[in-house]
Amino acid sequence: MALWGSRRRRDAEDEALIRSLYNEHGRALLAYATRLTGDRAAAEDIVQETFIRAWRNPDVLANSRGSVRGWLLTVARNLVIDRARARRARPAEVAPAPGTEPSQSDHADAVVDSITVMDALDGLSDDHRAVLVEVYFRRRSVAEAAEVLGIPPGTVKSRSYHALQALRRRFGGRASQGKGVAR
Repeated sequence: MALWGSRRRRDAEDEALIRSLYNEHGRALLAYATRLTGDRAAAEDIVQETFIRAWRNPDVLANSRGSVRGWLLTVARNLVIDRARARRARPAEVAPAPGTEPSQSDHADAVVDSITVMDALDGLSDDHRAVLVEVYFRRRSVAEAAEVLGIPPGTVKSRSYHALQALRRRFGGRASQGKGVAR
């Protein structure tokens, strides 16, 4: 139990040391780091890391032959140098060139669906297939499809109905689940 008590006491002493160091040297350290980095946020990070290192090495601060402020300023300068070296070691980020955007999505499913539909259309009669091609693929109205095919509009409606029924039977109800042929 005595070990835990001495550890707690030492931790409290270390925390008190860091608080007093921050109160005494924090402003000067922040001003120095800001001058070195040119960025207040980066300077705050440097100061924080400096005091973390001081907290991890309290014996260096307590038994230091030189000045404590000198040690803190040296640690801060070394941290700034390390960050600058790390940035130079990384390759520069380059904005993507116009026209090199990645493809929006994988079109493999669409290709498979197209092949499946084309195969199913091949299984229809020529008359039924011709009506579906005009109405669904060429997006013609019933009247326009009738004119192009040279048949009455009622025949276009009838053939498209029977062609769709044949496709639904072929797909085994998948069309009603939102896949395949239009409902």
